[in-house]
Amino acid sequence: MKEIFDEFSIKTSRTLTLLYSTSFSLGIRFISKKYRESVYAIYGFVRLGDEIVDSFHNFDKYDLFERYKEDVYRSISEGISLNPVLNSFQAAVNRYGIDHELIDLFLKSMEMDLNRNQYDENDYKEYILGSAEVVGLMCLKVFCDGDNGRYEALKRHAMSLGSAYQKINFLRDMNADFYTLGRVYFPNLTISSFNDIQKKQLERDIEYDFREGFKGIKRLPSGARFGVYLSFVYYYNLFIKIRNTPCKVILKERVRISNRRKYYLLGKSIIKYKLDLI
Repeated sequence: MKEIFDEFSIKTSRTLTLLYSTSFSLGIRFISKKYRESVYAIYGFVRLGDEIVDSFHNFDKYDLFERYKEDVYRSISEGISLNPVLNSFQAAVNRYGIDHELIDLFLKSMEMDLNRNQYDENDYKEYILGSAEVVGLMCLKVFCDGDNGRYEALKRHAMSLGSAYQKINFLRDMNADFYTLGRVYFPNLTISSFNDIQKKQLERDIEYDFREGFKGIKRLPSGARFGVYLSFVYYYNLFIKIRNTPCKVILKERVRISNRRKYYLLGKSIIKYKLDLI
């Protein structure tokens, strides 16, 4: 029965999420069960694409990515894939009517990682749109569950939140992105000239995205609100830590939030949420 394979598929996407991201895993645990499987599926789809371009160095990344793209579109069209992660993703796409343009934009950004190492202002905006903002929109489509009015009202806020998370990832991963992958995402910036003045300019941009994103969190359906708020709390605390870290340290090591700190933030967030203090 396909139902058994579908159950196996979503468990695979859930396991992948747990292995790759403690923060997102905790956040997803606190959204309503009716959304949870589809959000795991979206994360799994995104993670597979990202891993191909970032991690599989001893393989033909171009060939793997072309096969991945073909499998994505075919699974959505046919309503099944023997790849369990893509099988769970197609189910979410078809159930919630996730716009195929969002998928196209994500895949285009991943392809950019295969073909370029420096980004100008337009490339930078295009990359963030496809790699992060559309992921926020995919999740928002799930949370709105057919309420197109709410989706349209919250679109720009979801995009801002995705943008903030991605820009923090860029800052956090500057060392690995440059020294392992040879990439610099921020436009008009080189590793050799990166300084604390430039870092502060980037942080002001991230702060603005956070403010815009937070406005949307408070208007999400109740079943999604706390889980998304928790991801916001984790990322904002990571942002504060990065903001307090000199650029010379950023270039040498990856700034992290410890699991112990994450669980402290979880407890604090639960209290604030129950007291309606967010």
